This record gives sequence, C-alpha cells and structure tokens, in this order.
Amino acid sequence: MAEYTVRVELIDAQASDYELLHQKMQAKGYLREITGDNGERYQLPPAEYVARKELDVTGVRDEVRTIANTVKNNRVLVTKSDGQAWYLDSI
Repeated sequence: MAEYTVRVELIDAQASDYELLHQKMQAKGYLREITGDNGERYQLPPAEYVARKELDVTGVRDEVRTIANTVKNNRVLVTKSDGQAWYLDSI
C-alpha cells in the first residue's frame, strides 16, 4: 500500500463547502491529521489530506476528483510519498 499526500482547492468555495469536502474525504479514508512517532497528532494545513491506498497516483487523483466534483469545481494535487518529515504544532 502506498502513502499519499493530497491537496484540494475548491473554486469559489465557502467554509461550508470545505466542511462537506472534509466529511466526504474522511469517508473514503483521507485524513486531515498525521501521527508522529511520539504518538502526538498533528493537524495538516487546510484542505490537505493523507491516505494509504492500493491505487496508483493517477487512481488517487481520479478518486479525489470524483469526491471533490460532488462539492465544487476544484483543483487537485496528489503526491506519492517515499517518507515524510514535518514540523507542525500538535493539536
């Protein structure tokens, strides 16, 4: 299973549109937080997600586009991860 980081921009969106997107993305296994080796949880930047998927990068893009298209016109960026390092405040 591969790990992915996904960024979604909804065009001309309101906060409620992003809340709906977050719900739909979570239902498909896309999370808005990461857990450090120390067990602490860290919130990702707005409209950024992580997921572990059996799909390839194009399949993840298509899945995310299908989800986002039910909310608003959008732009999607998907990156397949070979490891992650970050600095975020814990939640």
